[in-house]
Amino acid sequence: MSKLLARLRDPARAGVYRARAADDIEQATRGSELDVVTIDAAGELFAAIAGTLGFPSWFGANWDALEDSLSDLSWRARDGYLLIFRGYPGGESCVMLVDVLRSAAQYWAERGKPFFAVFIDPEKKLELPELYRGA
Repeated sequence: MSKLLARLRDPARAGVYRARAADDIEQATRGSELDVVTIDAAGELFAAIAGTLGFPSWFGANWDALEDSLSDLSWRARDGYLLIFRGYPGGESCVMLVDVLRSAAQYWAERGKPFFAVFIDPEKKLELPELYRGA
């Protein structure tokens, strides 16, 4: 198992990170038990996340509903979750998104399940820790 996959399977390291590219992440997780999804949230944020993750019809398209849904995911029961954001909003929406994702990561970590959100950020614009060296 690669070091990157071992990290992504570790609930104690769950959180929100950035990476330069998604290729290494996708390659490391191919065939793993992790639920890996790629989200382009540069446009309509809630619709992009809800559509990609197949949120139930009761999803309310607001921050509280997003946090509730990410802390449930019963319709996607897996050994862990990895959300790769290839696009993301700017400004306050990005700050709120990161906060909600951190909350979801903490929720799942407390239950012994890895949850990672990784923003593909080649210019290192986001003030997030790097997922792995070389990221």
